[in-house]
Amino acid sequence: MELKTYKTLWGHTGSLDDAIAACHTHGYCGIEGQSPANPADRREFKSKLLGAGLEYIAEICTAGSYVPDRSATMFKHLESFSRQAEMALECGPRFLTVIGGCDAWSRSQSIDFFGAASVVAAELGVIASFETHRSRSFFNPWTTRDILEELPSLKLTCDFSHWCVVCERLIDTEPEILTLCAARAHHIHARVGYDQGPQVPHPDAPLYREALTAHERWWSQIWESQQARGDATSTMTPEFGPDGYLQAHPFTGVPVADLAETNAWMAQRQRQRFKEAGFAEMPVFSQPAANKKVYV
Repeated sequence: MELKTYKTLWGHTGSLDDAIAACHTHGYCGIEGQSPANPADRREFKSKLLGAGLEYIAEICTAGSYVPDRSATMFKHLESFSRQAEMALECGPRFLTVIGGCDAWSRSQSIDFFGAASVVAAELGVIASFETHRSRSFFNPWTTRDILEELPSLKLTCDFSHWCVVCERLIDTEPEILTLCAARAHHIHARVGYDQGPQVPHPDAPLYREALTAHERWWSQIWESQQARGDATSTMTPEFGPDGYLQAHPFTGVPVADLAETNAWMAQRQRQRFKEAGFAEMPVFSQPAANKKVYV
């Protein structure tokens, strides 16, 4: 199995050319981020990535930004997903990673939304992977478990850092749910959260070593599940970001760490862990043809 890491555009302040150069410098296989809003910009975006030999993972936030419009209906979220998915396809994504739904919905509303979004993705011929994210339907382990049990083909983008702050603890307390999430994991967001926040100041800091070790344990469980499923590739995006996630000195506002350096450090560490654990050398066993299908 192969591990591919991607550079997030969240927090990237330079140009697309700068992001492409950073991919080559730090060994990223491609870029993850939202698609450009303008059709001409989307064509240029796709052309530049293809020219650089890089892949693209399209990020979608339904009915709002990372926090949804609280008044938006399930149908508004679905319309938002459909529209953005069609735009993203113009950029040739490997798959869609979706921040979708709303934390205030009932379980039945979330099930209806994810079921309908899955149908839309299947009709468009693209895989949709839904993120475990605060303010959204998958904001905690237990709601996520209940929805996954109703939708057995749904795929996850696992960002467990959100759950650490929501639950105010490292989530080793929920081993059955971690096992379920590993079985559904399509993509990993490699950020380290802790009991009081979704992002430690720096993952290499000794003060947060327990949190780093826990997240790496959960990511290894996903790799083991993907290997057992016969996946040829595992994808991961280090996603330490700005917007209050990155701590700053209280009187100067100076960030305590450099985001680009932190994400590059994380990518290199996880590539090394993947190799040392032997996943790169393990054979991939193909599933029987009758069992092969596209899951969305």
